[in-house]
Amino acid sequence: MTVSLCVIAYNEEERLSGLLEDIANQTYPRSLTELVFIDNGSTDTTPALMASFERFNRDYMRICIRSQGKSNQAHGWNTALCNAMGDIIIRIDAHARIPEDYIEQCVYEIENGEYIVGGGRPCISYRHDEWSDTLLAAEECLFGSSIMGYRRRQNEKKYLSSLFHAAYRREVFEKVGGFNEYLGRTEDNELHYRMRKKGYRFACCPNITSNQYIRGSFKAMLRQKWSNGLWIGLTCFVSPCCLSVLHFAPLGWVLALLITVIMAIKGSVRLLGLLLIAYILFDAAITLSAFAFNGFNKYKPLLFLMFPALHLSYGLGTLCGILAGIPWKAAHPSAEAKKQIRRVKRAVRENTICDEE
Repeated sequence: MTVSLCVIAYNEEERLSGLLEDIANQTYPRSLTELVFIDNGSTDTTPALMASFERFNRDYMRICIRSQGKSNQAHGWNTALCNAMGDIIIRIDAHARIPEDYIEQCVYEIENGEYIVGGGRPCISYRHDEWSDTLLAAEECLFGSSIMGYRRRQNEKKYLSSLFHAAYRREVFEKVGGFNEYLGRTEDNELHYRMRKKGYRFACCPNITSNQYIRGSFKAMLRQKWSNGLWIGLTCFVSPCCLSVLHFAPLGWVLALLITVIMAIKGSVRLLGLLLIAYILFDAAITLSAFAFNGFNKYKPLLFLMFPALHLSYGLGTLCGILAGIPWKAAHPSAEAKKQIRRVKRAVRENTICDEE
């Protein structure tokens, strides 16, 4: 089976080199592998890295490179889908790493009957120092990210509601179409919801794994959580069914905190005290468990403060998204979004080939 490995990137010069090295080392035949690289308006050396890779690797079935103005992830992925020719389409983030048998294992599972496959996607840190290890512990911990199975290595095959770095039979996009380009951060949730509605299952396989780099600073992590939360709130007005209750857990904590603070101001402090005691005890327990599973360093005690900050950022972002949702929905051209989705469906079905630059 032919494979289209798709990567989109925006200013990823620090991390893209590692992924390109992983791609070059894949065990799956290059003669059956197409690479689709989309540059989303980078201002660093990302386009040059893509061009250099193409120049020194001429034995692939095909390498397609597209550069476009800065746009969101959904638009970049739609561009990749419209230019992919393979029987199997694999999506890999530019700030990821994959083992040398990644493509081979994805193809194996699809040849054995699956339509959408992937595996656990543990986080890794780009730097190896104590502060980076602390950021990694914050992101890896259930209290810092989520309980979703695809975020961690799996010991057995499971069918989940979503996957990172997944491989899809071409027909999945032929039937479902592409991404909603008016969504940010939640474009995967909405697309995978449509796939589930069509009856497709997401096989998370123990023989498939990949890694994703965490944000390089705590400030960047806070911005990421805020943005994630914001788009959860906005998506409520477009496709609420693609979200789960877990997406609103930080919002629930923020609302409970706001309500109990207001009650405390009016003289009833008992509920606020109980809420804070329960949260602090749970926070302390999770922080101590991080020491047990990830080792100790001088920055690890800061996890006790980092977890609440991440939760507040996510929860407040969700609240702001909900408050801004009505005017945003009014400006959201749903007809145009559906048109884009159908355009990708038609392009994949017709096996569109991009014009070479």
